[in-house]
Amino acid sequence: MASPDKERVMGSYRKVLTVRTSAEGDIVDLTEELNSTVRASKFMDGLACVFICHSTAALFTIENEEGLRADMREGLQRLFPKEIDYEHHRRWGDGNGHSHIRSAFLGTSLTVPFHEGVPQLGTWQQVVLMELDNRGRERKIIIQIIGE
Repeated sequence: MASPDKERVMGSYRKVLTVRTSAEGDIVDLTEELNSTVRASKFMDGLACVFICHSTAALFTIENEEGLRADMREGLQRLFPKEIDYEHHRRWGDGNGHSHIRSAFLGTSLTVPFHEGVPQLGTWQQVVLMELDNRGRERKIIIQIIGE
């Protein structure tokens, strides 16, 4: 709540990132980018939306440690195997039907509240991008902030 002697003004701030992934299954930690973007916005309270402009990548939170990164890759393979003959493969011949399905289930955006200029993530929670396509790619990520 705004203090009586200081009026708070709502506004927005936007940053576009470009991230190069190296291979399918690559997980890139975006937490520091989110933190620095919230600081750069100069807003104290609000919401930060992180969005990836691609249908074969995903954004989510995870404890970003090697065991969970491996578990995530293996879990996706069990749920959405690469070897299945997807209709997308038949139509386009690009072998990445599993990538689109995985992205749709994991999601391409997330919203993180921030307070006193700090994203309110849990102690072991980091914001990550996961490459789901069958090769590394250049990825565009938008961080859009609404705050005061």
